[in-house]
Amino acid sequence: MRARALENPVELILKKRDGKQLSDAEIQGLIAGYLDGRVADYQMSAWLMAALLRGLDERETAALTRAMLRSGKVLGLKSVTAPKIDKHSTGGVGDKISLCLAPLVAACGVVAPMIAGRGLGHTGGTLDKLEAIPGYRVELDPRRFERVLREVGASIIGQSSDIAPADRRLYALRDVTGTVESVPLIVASILSKKLATGSDGLVLDVKVGRGAFMQDLASARELGRALVRTARRAGLATVALITDMNAPIGRSIGNALETREAIDVLHDQGPSDTRELTLVLGEEMLVLARRTSSRRAARALLERALADGSALERFARMVRAHGGDARVAEHPERLPRARVRVPLLAKHSGTLSHVDAWELGWVSVALGAGRTRAEQAVDPGAGIELCRSAGERVGRGEPLAFLCAAKRSLIDAQLGRAQAAFRVGGRLTPHELVLERLTH
Repeated sequence: MRARALENPVELILKKRDGKQLSDAEIQGLIAGYLDGRVADYQMSAWLMAALLRGLDERETAALTRAMLRSGKVLGLKSVTAPKIDKHSTGGVGDKISLCLAPLVAACGVVAPMIAGRGLGHTGGTLDKLEAIPGYRVELDPRRFERVLREVGASIIGQSSDIAPADRRLYALRDVTGTVESVPLIVASILSKKLATGSDGLVLDVKVGRGAFMQDLASARELGRALVRTARRAGLATVALITDMNAPIGRSIGNALETREAIDVLHDQGPSDTRELTLVLGEEMLVLARRTSSRRAARALLERALADGSALERFARMVRAHGGDARVAEHPERLPRARVRVPLLAKHSGTLSHVDAWELGWVSVALGAGRTRAEQAVDPGAGIELCRSAGERVGRGEPLAFLCAAKRSLIDAQLGRAQAAFRVGGRLTPHELVLERLTH
């Protein structure tokens, strides 16, 4: 079966086009053939579209995940004896949680090995935020990654060419062929990287709402359940939380701005929603690692690590181990700042009823904090500083936010769109941080 699949990939395209299931061997052969050149880009693109339209069942999704995982190295992390729990977010606006979460759980005795990504569309990327720290290197070889985990307990790196190379190539195709929004393909992409870290468990933050890729609860639930089922089928203990992404997380959007906010949380401060989501995800990681028997006990450990400074100390050690300027932990003013900062003023008084994460995400990209092309550089100081959150009152002429960029012209071009993202008056949009918890 595998030989036929490699000799004639058209058979597999037709089979999936007609809604038929592929065997594990056929999927493995398809991925292997694509990597060694026997399956052309246009053939793989056709198969991806067929998979999006016809779907993959749970077994096929698991087989695709395994094939992508086996296309590269799997990190054993044998010298790291403490429990290893990874965390992944499906992406949101203002989502800087990994930056404070990884050192926080490390301070509580749980190792956090994370392979993160760059900004995608209107959502920011953890790697871009870390690179706002002068000198921070997101590319570590496997030996150094393991050493940092062993000595510090937390390390956040990018996907190297050795880890799930099939995912890198397939995602590049999906991005330009309209096949990103397929739950099975998303699941295989995420888990092929997460399984490669050699973790003992995984906590997933599945975002839903205006600022997320999954904009309705049913889609987010489908993705969350598929991720949990496929990960558990691969032997990885997994929990997923569905969290609200209609409004930005915290008070900052943009790389250095969000890094500064994560540092505020590690100083036992920061916006209440950023702090709370960090603690909720930390609880799940500690319980999954069996560091505590309950989320309540986990909360007490996490709050103690914030209060006594041990989480901040772990962050500084992680930054130093990655070659970065660890002084930012105590002096976040060392992070880059935008040359121009312009207030966005409220046109009338009232209660702020809605802040549109989708619109502000794209405004932030236009200011320079994100990319519209893969090769594009980001401006680490660009972004948006929010002055008000939904439910708070604002007076006429008071700032709703500050727009930050390298040039005034970039800001002037976005003032109208940014203004429209804030609704003053009218019905308050309900906001609940965690909507559901999925274990199967």
